[in-house]
Amino acid sequence: MKAERVLMAHGSGGLMSQQLIDEVFKEAWKNEYLEAMLDGALIDLPAGRIAMSTDSFVITPLFFAGGDIGKLSICGTVNDLVACGAKPLYLSVALIIEEGLPLADLRKIATSMAQTANQAGVKLVTGDTKVVEKGSADGIFINTTGIGIIPEGIDYRPQRIKAGDHIIVTGTLGDHGLSILAQREGLRFSTPVNSDCAPLYAIGRELEQYKADVRCMRDPTRGGLATVLNEIAEQSDLNIIIRERDIPVSPVVRGACDMLGMDPLYMANEGKMVIFVAPERSSEIIKTLQTIHECGQATIIGELRKEPTGMVLIETELGAERILGTLEGEHVPRIC
Repeated sequence: MKAERVLMAHGSGGLMSQQLIDEVFKEAWKNEYLEAMLDGALIDLPAGRIAMSTDSFVITPLFFAGGDIGKLSICGTVNDLVACGAKPLYLSVALIIEEGLPLADLRKIATSMAQTANQAGVKLVTGDTKVVEKGSADGIFINTTGIGIIPEGIDYRPQRIKAGDHIIVTGTLGDHGLSILAQREGLRFSTPVNSDCAPLYAIGRELEQYKADVRCMRDPTRGGLATVLNEIAEQSDLNIIIRERDIPVSPVVRGACDMLGMDPLYMANEGKMVIFVAPERSSEIIKTLQTIHECGQATIIGELRKEPTGMVLIETELGAERILGTLEGEHVPRIC
């Protein structure tokens, strides 16, 4: 293509549209499903229950420390499937591109998506591209929809959680949210903060052996850990108690949140999982998780109790208990 930026003609459905598809997306995402160039993907699925998830990504900036909107769009949907107990297999991609986006940036995004998909063992099998007038979008918006297969004996619904079960987080909280906020606002810290954006396919693979002892999983994205815990407390009709001293937060995130008047428990994460497990297997599950690169700081932060139902409490470092409510309003906008 001679053009250096995306033009309205790239969304016309004509020759320039085909050039964009061939030279950017097919080139980056090469696989047998895309080669057929049908109106959809014809895929083979193994026997079992199917999990399906969809997510849209409007993050700004498009490129950030630790990732970009392309990587994020793969990680977000892959991790949702993992949280459902599924092995991710296939993704569809829909892109809304603003006129004037540099083609070099679009190629970087497409390549990043391919690299992340390959890492997670998924294939990008079908898609759609639209171009809108300059000012009608903000660079690029991406939607991904994923399909995965749930292995026999896996059931991660919150209704399976029992009083006494332990709560695990797989690593430090708030890294993604602070990374985006810092880059957007020009904040600098003595220690650089990178987004934790990562595909967590290995968690599903390694925890499959524990079957029913893993009760439920959730990824704490927008709204952070606090929002996930409040959702689970309501859906399980149980009480959650977590201990402030056991929650992993890096010193730079904690210090920045103190300075900015923010709470890391509400900060977004894009490479962490919250896992609810049987108490008799929690220590063993922690050891298994810590063998995974992204989960080296996995730890138990609390447990479930019968009462008061539907409520999340946090035990402070002074030993007092306070209510940890659901996020109200917008913490950091356009975080994913």
